[in-house]
Order: sequence, then C-alpha cells, then structure tokens
Amino acid sequence: MMKATPILKPGKNCWRTEHADRIAFLIDGADFFRAFRETAKQAQHSLLIIGWDIDSRVELIKEQKAEHESDGLPVNLGDFLNSLIKRNDQLHIHVLDWDFIMLFAPSREWMPLYKEEWKAHSRLHFHLDDQHPAGACHHQKIVVVDDRVAFAGGLDLTRGRWDTSEHRPCDSRRCDVETDPIPQPYHDIQMMISGAAAAALGELARERWHRATGEKLAPPQAPAPPIRSHSSESGYWPDYLAPDLENTSVAIARTVPRYGDQVEVREVEQLLLDAIAAARDTIYIEAQYLTAQKIGAALAKRLSEYDGPEVVALLPEHTDGWLSQNTMDVLRERLFKQLQQADHHHRLRLYCPHVPGLDGECVNVHSKMIIVDNELVRVGSANLNNRSMGLDTECDLVLEAAGDARVQHAIETFRNRLLGEHLGVEPGVIEAHLARDGSLIRTIEALSGSGRTLVPLTFRVTPDMDALIPDTQIVDSDKPLDTERLLTEVVPHEQREPARHHIALIVSILAAILGLTAAWHWSPLREWVNVNTLAAFAAGFEQTPGAPLLTLGVFLIGGLIAFPLTVLIIVCVLVFGPWQGFLYSLLGALLSAILTYGLGHLLGRDMVRRLAGKKIGELNRRLARRGLLTIIFVRVIPVAPFTIINLIAGASHIRFRDFAFGSAIGLLPGIVGMSLFTDRLAATIQKPDLPAFALLAAVIAAIVVSGWSFWRWEERRRNTRLRAQTD
Repeated sequence: MMKATPILKPGKNCWRTEHADRIAFLIDGADFFRAFRETAKQAQHSLLIIGWDIDSRVELIKEQKAEHESDGLPVNLGDFLNSLIKRNDQLHIHVLDWDFIMLFAPSREWMPLYKEEWKAHSRLHFHLDDQHPAGACHHQKIVVVDDRVAFAGGLDLTRGRWDTSEHRPCDSRRCDVETDPIPQPYHDIQMMISGAAAAALGELARERWHRATGEKLAPPQAPAPPIRSHSSESGYWPDYLAPDLENTSVAIARTVPRYGDQVEVREVEQLLLDAIAAARDTIYIEAQYLTAQKIGAALAKRLSEYDGPEVVALLPEHTDGWLSQNTMDVLRERLFKQLQQADHHHRLRLYCPHVPGLDGECVNVHSKMIIVDNELVRVGSANLNNRSMGLDTECDLVLEAAGDARVQHAIETFRNRLLGEHLGVEPGVIEAHLARDGSLIRTIEALSGSGRTLVPLTFRVTPDMDALIPDTQIVDSDKPLDTERLLTEVVPHEQREPARHHIALIVSILAAILGLTAAWHWSPLREWVNVNTLAAFAAGFEQTPGAPLLTLGVFLIGGLIAFPLTVLIIVCVLVFGPWQGFLYSLLGALLSAILTYGLGHLLGRDMVRRLAGKKIGELNRRLARRGLLTIIFVRVIPVAPFTIINLIAGASHIRFRDFAFGSAIGLLPGIVGMSLFTDRLAATIQKPDLPAFALLAAVIAAIVVSGWSFWRWEERRRNTRLRAQTD
C-alpha cells in the first residue's frame, strides 16, 4: 500500500506536535473522573484545570466510595482539591471556569466566586474567564498535572457528566449534585497523555490563564518523586490504567477567536477539512452537533465522488434542552438533507444509540471525535458546529499514523471499542466483521439488533419549526457578533437613543435606590416608615388567595397604560420573593405583551402609527421583515417603551409565535437581573451586614459594568463605521 501523504501540518492545521510517552482513550465520564482523581493525587507543584463548566460539588467517584476514600481524600471535587492543598504546602491549584451567561445559571453552581470550596485556601486560585467576544464562550476542557500528565477532550468536571459505558437506564449512580436522578445517559471521550505533549498543554493552559486574569504563571519545577511509593515508570500515570499507545507524537489543534489584540486561529477547522479531503475508505464521526457549514460542504463533496469514503455519523437522537432542540436540531437537519442530496452512491449513514428501557430519553452523545480510515483520530472540545470553528475557544488532540502500524492498530482498536459499546458487542466482533466485509456500514447493519444497538436517525423537525429559525450564521455563527451591524439591521440608528442615555438612566436609578437605602439607615426616614409594617403588609398580601391573579391583572393594566415594567418587577419581587416574584413577573410581562400585541393587531398600522409617531415607521418595517430576531433584540436592549413595541408588533406582519417566543427569550435576562438586584437590596435593608452589602455591590457592579461596556462598545463601533464612511 502506498504511504499516505501526511495530514498534520504545524502552523496550518495544528499548533504543534510533541512526543507523548503514553496515551489513553478514556471513554465516558466514570473513566475520566477516576483517572483524573488518581493522577491529581500525585501533583507536587501545579494542578491546572480549565473548562466550560466546573462544579465544586461534583462527585468524582460513584462506585466503591469506601474503597477510594481509604486514601483519606474526599470524593467530591471541591473538598478533594482543598485536601490536596492542605497535605502539600508546595502545591498551587489554578481553576479557570467560563464566566457563563445568565441563560446557563439554572444548570450551574450558584455564584461560584463566593463558594467556600473555591476560596478556602490561598493556594487554591479560582477565576471566571470573561475574556472572549460577545456571544462566545471559553470551551476548552484541559487538566494538567505538573506538566507531566494532561487530559483534554469533551468532558468537564461538572454535574451530569458521570456515566459508565453501559449507559444503564435508571442508574441510581447517575445522579445530580443534589441527588436528583439523571435519566439521560451521557457519552463522551477524553484523551490522557504524558510527556512533552502534556507540557505543551500546560503551556497552553497557562497562556489562557494569563489571558483571563493578567497573571503569568511559571512552569512547575522539576517534580520530586510522586507521593505514592508504588509508582509506575511514568510516575504520575495511574497503575491500574494500561495505555493504548506509547512513544508517539500528538498534535494540538486550536480555535481562538479574534478578540482585542488576540489573533484569530482556526486550526481545528482546517484540520477537519484536510482530514476529510484525505480520507480513502471511512470517516467515522461522533458529534453532539453537526451544523458547521464548511465541514458539511466538505463531506458532501466526498459523498458525491464515485470512489469517495463511507461517512458514518453517530449523534444524539435529539440534543439536550428545549432551546437547543428548537434551534440546533433544526440546523443539523438542514445540513443532513444537504448531505443526503449529495449521497449519490449511498455511502452516508446517520445513527443514534438505542438503549432499551430509557422511556423516551436518549443517550446524550456529547463526544467530539472523528476517525479517518485507520490513519487519524481527533478528540477534543470542538463541536462540529460553526461557533467551534471560529467563535469559541477550543483545544483538540490529534494522532496521525503516517504509516506506523502501531498507531494504525491503536486507532482501529479505539474505533472498535466505541462501536462495540454502542452495538452491545465485544470489540473483537467488530474487528472480525470489518475484516470480512471491508465496510463499516455493512458491519454496523449486520450487527444491529433489537436490544442495545444503533438505529437510523429519525428526522424530527417540522416545516413550521424550520420556518421559525433564521439563517445558520445568526443562530450558529463562526465569527464574533457584530452588534453594531445587528443593531443597524433591526433598529435604524436615527431611531434609537444613544446608549449613554440608557446607561445614564440605569445609573441614576441605581444611585437613587442606593441613596434611599442610605437615608433609610442614617436619617429619620426609618422612623417614618416602619419596616415591620411594610413587611407584614407584603406577607399578608402574598397569603391572599387571589394574590397571584391580582398581580397578573396589575401587569395587564400596567401594559395598557404604559406603566414602567421595571417598577412592576421590583414590587413583585419584594412581595413574593425572588423565585415566585421572578415567575409572576415573567408571566405577567408576557401576558401584558400578548394583550397589547392583540390590541395593536385590532387597531391596525395606521392607528398605531398615529399613536406612536411618524419615526416609528422604519421600526415597523424591520419588525415585519425579521420579527423573531428583532423582538429578542429590543427586549434585551429597549429602544422604545415596552407597550409601544408590543403595539407595533401587533400592527405589523410579525407572526404571533415569533412575538411570543422572542419576548420570552428577550425578557428573561432582564427580569433575572432585576430580580437578583431587588432581592439583594431587600436583604441588605433587613440585615445591613458586610456580606449583604458585598453581594448587593456585586450585583450593582455587574449591571453598571455591563451597561458601561455596551456603551463603550457601541461608541467604538459607531466611530469605526463613521471613519470608514469618511475614508
């Protein structure tokens, strides 16, 4: 067989290649969590953890806890890391977590910066990474121990990731941090490496820490002998874990978005395009998403060729969460149809895992992996969506055989393990069928059965769902969000107030509230209005049987008379508390919006134009042309009063479901922020101690900084645009 042309090219489709002493493929969370715990125990000087989500409460070990706790170390992450710090006065642990947007708050550890687990010791350094473009996230999942052993892949040290390769239905061990059962099995992959390749990941992780915090970390000193006395040759490598491969090169491929002085890097995208183009026989993909347009076009090109490779893609039956199912699932089915149209020679198969007894749930395929022939395997954090190609920060590890039979065998064995897991058979069975049939597709079809198996992916998106979702680059962009362009698209510049006016208003309101709070404590105002009386009135109203309905009625009336929505939200939270107040506020705001939308529809455009003024005409036309996106935008950034927007939307051609759906999404962050602020303010008034003031100050700072950042950012964008027009 003619030797294949090398695919990996440092500086083009990967950052660099380095020697790895040992390599292991860790399939599913139970294997990764255990290997991480055993390796981290050996850390002498440095333990670096960076990820999309990191939760101090997550349990690293679910099975045989007593056996693992015999080492004197806890099983949950936060206590485990603090125990490592306490027993080794030379060890520093750095944890870098993505500074997530409010949309992810319900599934995240609440206010991690203030958790005792993350601030209990001066040598445990925890930081939230906010150094990314608007709309982007830090998505790398990397662990580095003393630059000797490292992990990278698709798994974060957080809730919901632990599972075994059995993916049992109703597995009691697969529970959340609050012991709630997780019915959905979770499948993902992590690579573990040692040697110079691990040190390179350490360099990458320290660079990201510096980017996020401004602090430069020195490489760890040459470590002393590991803590355990019965260490293996590699020292840090767990004794129980046999490597899948030794003494070979590993490449590191990155995605880094353009941001500030940060240069854009799209190595992952180029690597995937080059690997797909080089494939001869098979392309095996496991992916959470498959929406990347350039990757889809490359696959379609190979499928259209007479002698192109088979393409087998394994995906979840549907993605996780209502929002993802109504956006990303739509986009992936659009791409699937393009691939099917290009599949003239019937070499495409789309599968999802089937595990009996899941009762409507599906295996959450979260892996980000591709194997090309037996020549190349890539495991990492980058999804096959557009944002992972250019918007989010990603890190993948790549092995290329380059004719080395050892590496080819390791890649083939890894793929057979994965297929054996999904088909419920031993890897040897896969190997035998492949040797006989010479086709990955025929092997899978021959071994598919009625029990645990792979089944063809069923398309679920209806025409109505497809029509609701805008162009791919809006929902799944591969470039940083150009908000000035978006603002110009949905709201003309001449019809919106300068952002500084909104910021000045916000700051004025906050200053007035803080002034009132100060007057409450240090003036006679506290004597004039009795807190207990007001609290008793609020509590009494809350207990009134019709209080919720009355509250919703107030929101409806407020919408009709254009009463400020913010004031209604504040009162609602003060009366009902943060959770019920948030719920009633969101429901009340939506009902009020729907009512005034209906009123606008009845009045018609001419009447609404007369009521709202002539300048509102262009906004009306843009609402009609791009209703869903515009409604979301004007809810997040209110360019006109709440009631006016509703009336115009009703009078325009915007569909009701676009209006309702966009309003729900757009109102959510503002109501969440206002609920948090009001709750913290009330708590500070009732108990004016230092922690209460600190939390209130943090919430206020977040609001002010967000507004100020937007104003500065809009000013820069506007000035750049004006200079371009002048030039």
